[in-house]
Amino acid sequence: MIKGALKMSNEQQNLKDIIQSVTIDAPIQKVWDYVSTADGLAQWFMPSDFKLQVGHEFTLQSPFGPSPCKVLEVEEPTKILIQWDTDGWELTFLLKDMGSETEFTVIHGGWKEGDAIVPKAQRTQSAIRDTMNLGWAGIVQKLKQLVEA
Repeated sequence: MIKGALKMSNEQQNLKDIIQSVTIDAPIQKVWDYVSTADGLAQWFMPSDFKLQVGHEFTLQSPFGPSPCKVLEVEEPTKILIQWDTDGWELTFLLKDMGSETEFTVIHGGWKEGDAIVPKAQRTQSAIRDTMNLGWAGIVQKLKQLVEA
């Protein structure tokens, strides 16, 4: 009984994924062009040497310094899954065709317990997650404004 309680407690400490969505007034291919190329990503997210190729290793130029990444999955034009940095994070970009509009969702997963330290930032997972949740809210709006311009 104690083992079960400890396991339940540990599972509850893991932070939930960040999920941010936005509806963009543009067809899916136009949005895909901004999320599936290094030039497009640099305009709304971060500069990188990204290539749309499963297995491609690249570097995002983050505020905390270079972040090693790897493309894990591509389903053109609806999904890109990326391993981000060395702390177990994953980014998923999802696009849903809604005719003349596209729903774009980013999922930032792989969070650990709230009090665990993110080595590169030297802050807790919960503090970094809170900051990044606000950041992602702004970033998806930046993508929307860019694509709709």
